[in-house]
Amino acid sequence: MNIFYADDDEDDREIFSEAILTINPTTRITLSKDGQEALETLRKGLQLPNYIFLDINMPRMNGRECLAELKADSRLKNIPVFITSTSAGVEERKTLELLGAQGFMPKASNLNEFIKTLRVIVGYEEELAV
Repeated sequence: MNIFYADDDEDDREIFSEAILTINPTTRITLSKDGQEALETLRKGLQLPNYIFLDINMPRMNGRECLAELKADSRLKNIPVFITSTSAGVEERKTLELLGAQGFMPKASNLNEFIKTLRVIVGYEEELAV
């Protein structure tokens, strides 16, 4: 599996990587610190990721702008994109869904819950336990 994650917060990138590698230690993770760097890396990449995760609030190019660019790119538009955020309200979520976001994932406040959510998204569990 190949996963791409863009977030300007180094700690969040580290937690995300730890969670993904807990789920599947053979996963290839590519990290980026903003939307502009993400687009540049994805456009020149030979192997496309299975999933893209984007933080909303990033410098240079935010997650919303990056999502719009991804969905406008014929090579990248079919990759599922999930938005990570601590602050996405209902209206913003609707806008992001219209732009093509596959779903939303709250940022990690509890590593175990974060791992459970990621397992569902990347197909290692059928559904979340309620």
